[in-house]
Amino acid sequence: MHGFEDPDTGQEHIALTLGDVRQCEHVICRVHSECLTGDCLFSKRCDCGAQLQLALERIAECGTGVLLYLRQEGRGIGLINKIRAYQLQDAGADTVEANERLGFDADLRDYSVCRNMFAHLQVRSIQLLTNNPLKVNALTKLGIEVSERLPIETGRNDHNARYLDTKAGKMGHWLGQSNEGA
Repeated sequence: MHGFEDPDTGQEHIALTLGDVRQCEHVICRVHSECLTGDCLFSKRCDCGAQLQLALERIAECGTGVLLYLRQEGRGIGLINKIRAYQLQDAGADTVEANERLGFDADLRDYSVCRNMFAHLQVRSIQLLTNNPLKVNALTKLGIEVSERLPIETGRNDHNARYLDTKAGKMGHWLGQSNEGA
């Protein structure tokens, strides 16, 4: 486990590594944003906890890999605002509409801290476990070589089907599709 502090925000993040990833190329990697409700409280409203678990399993199967755990709760709006967004969703808003009604963009996450994290770990290129095209683009713009995008679809249920459909329809997430190159 490696700890990092973002010099711009003071926010603390961690990297979990399995095996020696220094100077490696095509390292399997998950860049995961904190989701207290999904990761720790096993909420069925999202697929976050299931994705985290599957990512750790895939890294373990490979014997080498990286998980960056970023403290960006609720796509960057924070825990209390996420709870407010849940109330709006209970009243009929989808996840994007709820964020917008609270005065936020659909996704406020910032991946710039990843550049320093990967540099510290000496990772040359990654196979990124994600369904999010914005994450691939953000990391690529930071100079992180995403050699391959690996889908990570898991955790769909009756409680999060609308949430996942909104992520695909409004945010462009690759769901229900085969592997797409980075």
